[in-house]
Amino acid sequence: MDDLARFPFFRPFAAEALEALAGAARWHGFEPGQTVLEAGDPARDVFFIAEGEVRIVMRSAGGHEIILNELGPGQFFGEIAAIDGGPRSVGVVALTRARVCVIAAAPFMSFALSTPEASHQVMRMLAALVREKDARLLELTILPVRPRLIALLLRMSRPRVVGEGEGVVVSPPRPHHELAARIGTRREVVTRILGALTREGLASPGRGGLVLPDPATLIAEVETSFRTATGG
Repeated sequence: MDDLARFPFFRPFAAEALEALAGAARWHGFEPGQTVLEAGDPARDVFFIAEGEVRIVMRSAGGHEIILNELGPGQFFGEIAAIDGGPRSVGVVALTRARVCVIAAAPFMSFALSTPEASHQVMRMLAALVREKDARLLELTILPVRPRLIALLLRMSRPRVVGEGEGVVVSPPRPHHELAARIGTRREVVTRILGALTREGLASPGRGGLVLPDPATLIAEVETSFRTATGG
């Protein structure tokens, strides 16, 4: 019970309510780069991340890998297949050494459907997922590559600590091929755009990460691109 209670999804519930799930839970470890599940897999388990990070990926018809998301401790995945009974729509790979709690679809759905708060949590999570996917789809559909890359860098950034200077930083620095896989373009294009941003003083590569010294200007560029694309 203590192990399940460590996950935010299960914290609102008493130990008695989690007893059946605790008995059905299985714990697995994964090494960096190891596949957690493959797209098309018929298994319907739900995975809760106790330690480490995983990456959600999809492969295009041409074999190109598209990075959809990265998840860390406390988050979970696999609920869509558990709900609709379909095969996995994406693949999941361990980014770091990871430990996950695996619960089969039947006990998970039984718990969710019999517990209103759990049902609400699942619905809220799915609603947030739809909103996020809609926002990313809009970017991919209407924005040129440069503002798509800028929007991604801003989402990945964090404020710089006191003494580091102004702006925000993407840390650790991300490989260009990874950035390209996140926005549906090629590594060479990302390299060219980052070079232009550096020359314009809007990006500064460093050992600790990619510094964006003037995020307000970058935000304005993305917003202008949206308005231009939508005729606003």
